[in-house]
Amino acid sequence: MTTLTPAADLAAKNSHPYPNDSAEYRQARTALLAEEIELRRHIERVAEQRRALPPGGAAPDYDFIDANGKTIKLADLFGQHATLVTYFWMYGPQRERPCPMCTAFLGALDIPSHDLMQRIAVAVIGRSPVARQLAFARERGWRNLQFYQCVGDAFPRDYRGLAPDGSEWPALDVWTRPEGKVHHFWASELGGTQDPGQDPRGAPDPTPLWNILDLTPAGRGSDWYPKLSY
Repeated sequence: MTTLTPAADLAAKNSHPYPNDSAEYRQARTALLAEEIELRRHIERVAEQRRALPPGGAAPDYDFIDANGKTIKLADLFGQHATLVTYFWMYGPQRERPCPMCTAFLGALDIPSHDLMQRIAVAVIGRSPVARQLAFARERGWRNLQFYQCVGDAFPRDYRGLAPDGSEWPALDVWTRPEGKVHHFWASELGGTQDPGQDPRGAPDPTPLWNILDLTPAGRGSDWYPKLSY
């Protein structure tokens, strides 16, 4: 087992002042750097633990409608890949416009999805017809994401995208298909676990918007959210 250099030692070695740094700033920044190193290591430990999960439950044989109007199965969303990532977004037929938070996430996913799909399949699933989803995607300038309509509400209801009262939740899921059978591998289950004064968030948060704001002095704030237009 590799013995890692203590984070404090790495921070002390790699912390170099920028022009006109005060001693107070550099000391605080070095202490923060040590914490950032520990955080990076913790993220990797969690990722390693996630990768080691056994297969989850076998998925029911859900139906979806693709952009060509064809009815397909969950297994078909994999294409040639062994792993599938799906995002169920809050754009059901009762909504005039999609959820702004879902939109912020998908906007950040559209361009890198072209790279992601070299290794995994990526699918965006909504309760609205695909044509309606695509119309909004084109409005936003999205070019790479693949959209599907779930047939009925069984899929979002089973995988925590649809509340008993009919309201929608976002749902990020990872699927595998060992030996051709689709299994649920992982989903974000952090909803409802947020600490006092926090909105729900991932660990790490998959939305770059929040990660960038976390780098700033004011952080995310307590009353700002993305909008569909400004």
